[in-house]
Amino acid sequence: FSLTGKEALTHFPSLGPSTNPAQGKVHVKQCDLLKLSRKQKRLCRREPGLAETLRDAIRLGIMECQYQFRSERWNCSLEGRTSLLKRGFKETAFLYAVSSAALTHSLARACSAGRMERCTCDDSPDLENRKAWQWGVCGDNLKYSTKFLKKFLGQKRIGKDLRAKVDIHNTNVGIKAVKNGLKTTCKCHGVSGSCAVRTCWKQLSPFHEIGQLLKLRYDDAIKVFSTTNDAVGHSELAGPQRHSHSSKHPASPRSTDLVYVEDSPSFCRPSKYSLGTAGRTCSREGNCDSMCCGRGYNTQSRLVTFSCHCQVQWCCYVECQQCMQEEVVYSCKQ
Repeated sequence: FSLTGKEALTHFPSLGPSTNPAQGKVHVKQCDLLKLSRKQKRLCRREPGLAETLRDAIRLGIMECQYQFRSERWNCSLEGRTSLLKRGFKETAFLYAVSSAALTHSLARACSAGRMERCTCDDSPDLENRKAWQWGVCGDNLKYSTKFLKKFLGQKRIGKDLRAKVDIHNTNVGIKAVKNGLKTTCKCHGVSGSCAVRTCWKQLSPFHEIGQLLKLRYDDAIKVFSTTNDAVGHSELAGPQRHSHSSKHPASPRSTDLVYVEDSPSFCRPSKYSLGTAGRTCSREGNCDSMCCGRGYNTQSRLVTFSCHCQVQWCCYVECQQCMQEEVVYSCKQ
């Protein structure tokens, strides 16, 4: 599975045949087209609606990653993705986190939209004043999606080596970012707007907000190594000491920290990890010096047409003129 590598999948019991044989065949074909492990493919075939949700999640993760890194040397291009996932760079950490976040988000939304057979709306657990609230809106089912995802990715096993621990940690950072964005939204009903009865539902933050949060985590990512915890008798992730003089022992990363194990390449020149930055557009006042890696940049002028001097005409349309202006584009030299 291209989002997370080749993690194992917990075996699920059979969910039985689809009620519509024709739809069932289409669903199975969709599962076969996805890059999944054998066990994941088996689960996909048993979960009508999952193949479409997985495709949505892949698209969502790629688009958000490319948006967040649009001004950086590594722009989350699909070129070199396979090689990158085999390494322990900061960029790999972000890919694991944004992929698991996208899958968590997409599964929860699919449940509330009725696209998955095995889940429905959120169950509204443990809310204040629950007796006074009526649940009339279908909320995003994050509880089901996180439970399902951990089984889908095979996270019951504990990684034996450093890379496995790092990948699982970063995957969980993505899931946690989605959880932190879950809000309860309520609407009041009653005479003169009184809140005698409230309709409430669980709602996820827009995925763009989650992407922004993960990008901040990437900027502050921590380089880690493996250390043995004598108290529990097994190895743990450890990073630099935090700003405290109370202990000389290395600090464990927080559950919200993205972690990595090796320094990233520069991404300046073409390699198996990226196409380099030659020809990329940049901002002269902003990132040209960094993105172009000291090679300099080309300047090109072009004419751009846009609508201008728009006026609303009675009754129901807007009339605009066409204007032209010169635009300067900067691009990195070879």
